[in-house]
Amino acid sequence: MYFYEPFDPNESFRERRRRMRRRTRIRRAFAAAALLALGAGLALGATFISRGGSDPAATTSARAKPRPAASRVPALPRPPSEIRGVHVTMGLASIPGRLDRFVELRAYGLNTIELDVKDENGKIGFVEGTPALAQAIGAARPYYNGVKAATTVTQAGLYLIGRVVVFEDPTLTAARPDLAIKRADGSIWRTSNGLGWTNPYDRRVWKYNVEVAAAAAAAGFDEIQFDYVRFPSDGDVGGAVYPKARSEPKGVTIARFLEYASKRLRPLGVRISADLFGLAATRDLGVGQVPKRIASHVDAIYPMVYPSHYSKGEYDIVDPELFPGRTVANSLLDFRRQTKGMKVRLVPWLQDFSLDRTFGLIEVTDQIAAARRQHADGFMLWNPEGVYTRDALSGPSG
Repeated sequence: MYFYEPFDPNESFRERRRRMRRRTRIRRAFAAAALLALGAGLALGATFISRGGSDPAATTSARAKPRPAASRVPALPRPPSEIRGVHVTMGLASIPGRLDRFVELRAYGLNTIELDVKDENGKIGFVEGTPALAQAIGAARPYYNGVKAATTVTQAGLYLIGRVVVFEDPTLTAARPDLAIKRADGSIWRTSNGLGWTNPYDRRVWKYNVEVAAAAAAAGFDEIQFDYVRFPSDGDVGGAVYPKARSEPKGVTIARFLEYASKRLRPLGVRISADLFGLAATRDLGVGQVPKRIASHVDAIYPMVYPSHYSKGEYDIVDPELFPGRTVANSLLDFRRQTKGMKVRLVPWLQDFSLDRTFGLIEVTDQIAAARRQHADGFMLWNPEGVYTRDALSGPSG
């Protein structure tokens, strides 16, 4: 990635920045009000229980009182019409000044940053506002200050997405084995890489991850993007034992989690999205990712359509990595078919890293062109090292 001096924003940019600041203040106020309302509700419930029941006269009197006006729900942030974004790890965000360097890419067309809130290791990037359990087990770390990071990005006029890895969580499973997927002998089930997964059926796991997401909402993030929102796919999946398992398809379980998360997070003023495997719309992968089920509970789906991750012969393409644009187009076509008539936005994750073949500007722009031909709502570039092809970030021509 190459960086130049920041450009001088024009008046429309400054106006957008002012609107972003105001929206962030409103969202934080609503988040605080929601927490206060929850506490008041608990206190009221405790008072009612302590009285040992209800008095008929008191009940009649209470009914006669006018009902208070419903609390105003904050408007959801408006994403760019075409998202052009990059992923930033919490490790990179912890380096002084590094987040600012990503922000500077707006000079080349960047309008969105996705920042790790909770990663594949179960670590959380900041401490303030995170669940007490996360702090107690050492999951919440001061990689960066959540409010400061959100302010840095949104005041620059950029859209900020917080990535929350859900069910792969070796930190939580090590500290709380009762929340983990198990083996038949009662030990913690692990992937082939030795990573523990939390149990997708356990609502305590749901609550923990949503509380992490709520902390990001309160800090000023615009959108929460759930990753690893699925059942495990590698390792001895046949030997996995799920306490509290329900007799329902895996796709129903994952959709129920996203419904639960959306109902609790949207009132805090954030949009909700999910990362899905690139083949999730092509066939059943056995991990519970069914786009047409998920689409009704989220604002956006982000298919991970990295050409290097497709087997040779997929979509009748001899080598999908050799034809990145065709690979992306075929995958997105299947997603469009599964979500036809639904309001969900489709924003693919594109490959900006090299594995068996070198990916440079030609390969990245080929994927972007394919996404635009399939009428995607933008694109996100992924590179685990945070090195991006900046010249691919410009908006569509014409």
